[in-house]
Amino acid sequence: MHTTEGTVSYDFESDLTVLEGPTGVGKTTLLELIRYGFAAGEPRLATVATEAVNDVAIDIAVGADEYLITRSLDAAKSKNVRIVDKRTGERLPDLPVDGESSLNTFFLAKLGLPDDIKAPAQKGKSSKPGSRVTFGDIFKFIYIPQYAINRDIADSREGYYDPKRKAVFELLFKLTDPEILSMQSRVNVLNGEIDGADVHLKTILEFLHDSNTSSREEVEQQLQEAIDAQEAAQDELNSLREELDPVIDRQTQAYRDLLTDAERSLADARATVQDLVRERDEIGLEERRVKADHARLERMRDAGARLANIEFSVCPRCMQSLSNRPVEEDRCRLCLQPDPVSPERAADSYELQQLEQQLAEMDAQREATEQQFEKAQRAIVDRESLIKHLTETLEARTSQRVTPRLQAFSDASDRMATARTRQENFEVALQQWDRVEDIAVQVRELRAEQDRLKASIATRKATLAIHRNSVFARIEEEFRETVTNLSIATVESAGFDRENYLPIINGKVFTKTLMSGGGSMTATQIAYWVSLVSVAREMDTRYPSMLIIDGPRLALNTATETCAAIYKRLLKAVEDDPGAVQFLVSDNELPDDYEDDFTRIKFDYQNPTVATIRHPGEGQVDVIASADE
Repeated sequence: MHTTEGTVSYDFESDLTVLEGPTGVGKTTLLELIRYGFAAGEPRLATVATEAVNDVAIDIAVGADEYLITRSLDAAKSKNVRIVDKRTGERLPDLPVDGESSLNTFFLAKLGLPDDIKAPAQKGKSSKPGSRVTFGDIFKFIYIPQYAINRDIADSREGYYDPKRKAVFELLFKLTDPEILSMQSRVNVLNGEIDGADVHLKTILEFLHDSNTSSREEVEQQLQEAIDAQEAAQDELNSLREELDPVIDRQTQAYRDLLTDAERSLADARATVQDLVRERDEIGLEERRVKADHARLERMRDAGARLANIEFSVCPRCMQSLSNRPVEEDRCRLCLQPDPVSPERAADSYELQQLEQQLAEMDAQREATEQQFEKAQRAIVDRESLIKHLTETLEARTSQRVTPRLQAFSDASDRMATARTRQENFEVALQQWDRVEDIAVQVRELRAEQDRLKASIATRKATLAIHRNSVFARIEEEFRETVTNLSIATVESAGFDRENYLPIINGKVFTKTLMSGGGSMTATQIAYWVSLVSVAREMDTRYPSMLIIDGPRLALNTATETCAAIYKRLLKAVEDDPGAVQFLVSDNELPDDYEDDFTRIKFDYQNPTVATIRHPGEGQVDVIASADE
């Protein structure tokens, strides 16, 4: 850990290393920082980690390879990790935490797995492809956190997570492979596609039922009948048109020409009326403007007459007397400039004369417009009377000869329209019957593909059946023996659920027998995980050879016999095959009988796990587990 006050390093060289110390010294903080370095899930980081730790560097071995993986706790830098190949000293390209070609891809590739594996539901009729399997899901089989050790196994209580947990179990023990999961995912997707096609097919069949057609052949027959009816109606219309042409004689045509001219003349007269009304309005508007100007000049003349006799005896500006100053005739006594036109001359001014002349012209123009308006109105009345007369005459001449044929023409037109509408409806129905056949073919193809996939899945699973049964038998045997050796209270019998891959205690799945938070739950979990690791070492599996356990004595303070048996079992697991597995355990204290049989790293409040940062003392920090609760 690269902290703000320096670097803190820990080496876990032994097959079994125990981090020992009282609650609050940072044991869980250290394990959660390891989880953070792996970018596996959502770590629970203590305040000292987020405030004082800059980077986490983890030295890991994967097969024959060894890497140094460094990740920053800075929010901006934490999205990428730095990787150094320790065998060659070469720094590899940085990898993002998420996305394509990420650290997740790197770890999965080291386990021989692609990064696009889906975990589909394998029971029921799911239509979902399944969630993507990540290294974070595999890490749940490596790290048993304190908040889960007395409650749950790899989130088995979360029903939604079951397909992924089981898929990871099968992949690690090679009970399945990515190809099988991919095929099962496709089978599930096909379930949805087939169901969707069936729903669509049902909807179309209901439509066809409402259209009173029971088969494609019936629709084709009715469509042909509609086409024949349309052609017959068209032939009748053509015949009626030929019969109507001779009916129109020369005199009737003359009346029609006169009617057309009268209607055109009426339209012209009405347009003329509209133009005259608009012209009359414009004349009135202009007349009001001229009258306003005329009134303004009249007011000016009146004002001039009223002010003409006013004489100033003193200057209004400097107040000096003007009486003794000589003034020429026709000059202003005040400013000595020529005097303006007198009121008598203003009365006959040119501008007033012009305005009065304009008013006279407007009166004449308005009178002429009114005369034209009256003439146009009379023309409208005359044209309307003429049109009425001509219309009545034409109706009288043609009613006996044309009307019956027109009725027949109308009936034939209606029959043709009806036939055309029926033809269009039957064409739509025919398209729907085509769609029914297309969907039926599609469903057959989807079912055939699904059947091929299921057969292939069954074949591939059959080749794994012997291995599968062997793995299950060894896990059950190992787990039963481990539970017996741990002397777990309330446990009378133990087994292994071959469907859900979970412990069976007293004939039931462990969550239905053991109380969450109890010591028996914790001991059962340790027995389960150690059994999985032990069996995995014996067989060809992908199961990681590392197991991190946080707080095995949790809820076991009084069960000293079981606590001792736990460490005895851990020791046996590493002694059976030295160097094959690595156990990292954090605990408050150890059984006296085993204190010297493995590597111990002791911590206290003066020497916490983040040693460069002073610990505030017992009870002065928020413990991660307590914060979670």
